[in-house]
Amino acid sequence: MKKTVTKLADGRELIYYDERDDAVRADVDRRPLDPVSSATELRYDELLGDSVAVASHRQGRTYHPPAGECPLCPSADGRQSEIPAPAYEVAVFENRFPTLAGESGRCEVVCFTSDHEASFADLTPERAALVLAAWTDRTTELAERPGVEQVYCFENRGAEIGVTLAHPHGQIYAYPFATPRTALMQRRAAEHRARTGGNLFDDVVARERADAVRVVLETEHWIAFVPYAAHWPYEVHLYPVRRVPDLRVLDEAARTEFPQVYLELLRRFDRIFGPDEPPTPYISAWHQAPFTSEDREEFGLHLELFTVRRTSGRLKYLAGTESGMSAFSNDVPPEDAARRLREVATK
Repeated sequence: MKKTVTKLADGRELIYYDERDDAVRADVDRRPLDPVSSATELRYDELLGDSVAVASHRQGRTYHPPAGECPLCPSADGRQSEIPAPAYEVAVFENRFPTLAGESGRCEVVCFTSDHEASFADLTPERAALVLAAWTDRTTELAERPGVEQVYCFENRGAEIGVTLAHPHGQIYAYPFATPRTALMQRRAAEHRARTGGNLFDDVVARERADAVRVVLETEHWIAFVPYAAHWPYEVHLYPVRRVPDLRVLDEAARTEFPQVYLELLRRFDRIFGPDEPPTPYISAWHQAPFTSEDREEFGLHLELFTVRRTSGRLKYLAGTESGMSAFSNDVPPEDAARRLREVATK
């Protein structure tokens, strides 16, 4: 892998990741951009004990542009985009409309391919491995930034999820705090350790392997299953067999096997509802341990992949009980979801 770090016209960082060591990235961003102005304010909610990022500058962010004006496509035919090169493999840049910035953290955009019509599931195993390398590199670098406590790599896919740019891409958030969901997992893991002496993540994986009915696929270095109490209609958790706290310490064997496993899961997601349905909308989310917590080695790195589509043409909405009380209900039994995801295995 070759990494090339450069700057955009307004001073934001742009990083190219290439499979070949001889790749040359010398294209210059010549757009007349004004400096980025962000006004993020973190406000602490005393009732819930979490923080809300108030980022009014995001009201003006790019919203469903025509394909010919996509800011994530490469620059070509005289049109300049966020990526000056006429083609690229994987590119990461600072978000021009960040939710978190400065002392409040950092937000980055990860472009998986220069092909506007593709999706992550269309990538080759080599390109998926390059994306994994980029996620790992960004986690490593952002972990060294003052004030960063947790790094979150994720992809929103599909208009149903709220995606405003159709180009295949994901995001990386560097938070100045441990997110509420992660903090809750850590508390539950500590309680489990005190009660049983075991590791919660290890024990969950062991239970799912023993039950088998919710396991979607298992290889030498990865296991994917629908969780016993899945929140979403189709939800898969992907764990490395050897527990690690974050992407930085994932071993080489697991890295090598990841592309085939992950691409298979994404392709199965697109088959859930049949050939006549549009691509399945989803969120794909890496859960990594916060950097300074004393018990970070007890955390289990894993990826959660889920869709808001519950059946053909119908979505799962977070209405009164979910949005108002964070109390989920699920129309699809996890065992049925797992069975369906086994049935649609690619040949």
